[in-house]
Amino acid sequence: MTATHATARVKDPAGRDGEVGKGAAAAPRRPVLRGRALRTTGFHLTAGLLSALWLLPIALVLVTSTRTFDDIAAHGVGSWPHSFTFDSFRQAWVDGGQQRALINSMLVTIPTVLLSLGLASMAAFALSRYDLPFRRVLLLLMLGGNLLPPQILLIPVSKLSEVLGIYDHLYALIGVQVGFGVGFYVFVLHGFMRAIPGEIQQAAVIDGANPWQVYWRIILPLARPALAALSALSFTWIFNDLLWAITVLRTDSQMPITASLIGLQGQYVSMWNVIAAGSVIAAAPTVAVFLRFQRHFVAGLNLGAVK
Repeated sequence: MTATHATARVKDPAGRDGEVGKGAAAAPRRPVLRGRALRTTGFHLTAGLLSALWLLPIALVLVTSTRTFDDIAAHGVGSWPHSFTFDSFRQAWVDGGQQRALINSMLVTIPTVLLSLGLASMAAFALSRYDLPFRRVLLLLMLGGNLLPPQILLIPVSKLSEVLGIYDHLYALIGVQVGFGVGFYVFVLHGFMRAIPGEIQQAAVIDGANPWQVYWRIILPLARPALAALSALSFTWIFNDLLWAITVLRTDSQMPITASLIGLQGQYVSMWNVIAAGSVIAAAPTVAVFLRFQRHFVAGLNLGAVK
């Protein structure tokens, strides 16, 4: 009798079996899962469509750079390619002066990135790890300097470079890029370095480390993700800059690659294959740097989001 009652099924008030009730409870999950799958599919389709639209101009430039001028003139820029050649790159590289322009860009970008991040890291270390007077005022001044539109400073910077006798020299462009970039880099690195636990620095001081050793051996390695992220960003900003280049430089032989593209367009007015090849050459270094520092760049962004 007891076993019979133990195995008896309990019915709900509506008279349905308990197992049927479980099936009814599981039934609403199917529309929820189906709706979630539809939303995921829609998101991926939308993201894929936006990515395709974003990549379409890049693909057009790449295809145009490998076509001949006769092919483009006969069929149009947006037509299906009927030729394939790398002669456009040779024309842009040798005849168009892209070789010298790329060297100028590297001579400006690499020292500027190293000098800017070196100065910014030392300033951020001092402002974040030590109780300096007017610390917040200095940070606000550095941040406020980056809020000014650079267009209002074009004439003063040009006149100042002429007075100092550095106009139309690459180190004038280096000085301008360092001066306008350090403030932002200090503000970013200050947030990273300030979040480093103070016990690490205190332990190093107890072991006899001086401030320079604390900065070089402890704080700087811990801030490597932030430095890598800023390196990729600053390289891209400085390498692609056009405004300051045409402000403090005048001679064609001193122009970086971005300013050289303007001259290339004027030299090869309707030869879109050569202009496209020059654009590919100008974009290649920044793409290579981003791919090289991609892992550190993402790590720096994630670290900043957590902190």
